[in-house]
Amino acid sequence: MPQIPEKIHELTVGQLSARSGAAVSALHFYESKGLISSRRTSGNQRRYSRDTLRRVAFVRAAQRVGIPLATIRQALAELPEERTPTREDWARLSQAWRSELDERIAQLNRLRDHLTDCIGCGCLSLESCVLSNPDDAFGETGSGSRLLVERRR
Repeated sequence: MPQIPEKIHELTVGQLSARSGAAVSALHFYESKGLISSRRTSGNQRRYSRDTLRRVAFVRAAQRVGIPLATIRQALAELPEERTPTREDWARLSQAWRSELDERIAQLNRLRDHLTDCIGCGCLSLESCVLSNPDDAFGETGSGSRLLVERRR
């Protein structure tokens, strides 16, 4: 991993990419979504402050556990003066995200447990299929197909 001399306080997009492991296109995407920011040189080139490395690491770690970018952006915006996240920030935010992740894990476990049954059955019936109609949510509103009618309203 290339080292950045301490006297360099700003990074090019290529340097940020090399140090963070994120593709240049991902960094541009993060910037377009308000997750990181840069200044422009007189030649219109992006320059990132060194602390952007920590923000990128924060974003990538949150993404790896399935946190949506909108939620990550909201979390970063809540930091005082849009500062770089600290270890304490990560601990606080990851604790807040824990229940959401637990629910997703439970949902994935239910899907996994019923996947074999579904493939064996092959019906994909909206009436009884646990994949297309988990917990028979559609059955509560009556019989018959209502999905297309509901979407048009």
